[in-house]
Amino acid sequence: MQEVVIYTDGACSGNPGPGGWGVVLMSGERRKELQGAEAETTNNRMELRAAVEALAALKTTCAVTLHSDSAYLINAFQRNWMARWEQNGWLNAKQQPVENADLWRQLIALSRKHRVTWVKVKGHAGNTENERCNALARKAISLL
Repeated sequence: MQEVVIYTDGACSGNPGPGGWGVVLMSGERRKELQGAEAETTNNRMELRAAVEALAALKTTCAVTLHSDSAYLINAFQRNWMARWEQNGWLNAKQQPVENADLWRQLIALSRKHRVTWVKVKGHAGNTENERCNALARKAISLL
C-alpha cells in the first residue's frame, strides 16, 4: 500500500467570511500542493474542505498520515464523534443538527477508502508543511 503524508489547513478572513484551504501531499519523492477558496464560509468548513480535497486527490487506496492543526477535525476522528452523530441521526450532544454534516459525510466516505492516521499539529508554530498549507489557504483567499 502506498504511503502518503498529508498536511492540511483552512483559513478564513472573518468567521464567517471569505475562506481558503491548502493541502500538501507527499509520497516518496513526489509532492503535490492544492488550494481553493469560497467567498462565504467558516474556518471549520475550510479545515474540513482541505481534508476532503486531500483524500479525494488520492487515486488508489493508501496508508495516509494526515496532519492538521484543527482540533475540530482531528478530535472527531480520534474520539469517533461521527459514530454518535450517525447513530443520533446527525444530531450532536445538544440534539441540534451537526454543523457541516455535508462535509463530514464526504470525509467519512473518503477516509473509509484509506488507512488514515489522524495527527494533530500545533498551528503557527514553525511546522514547515503546516505553514505552507496556511500560506496556500491565504493565497487562495486573496485570489477571490
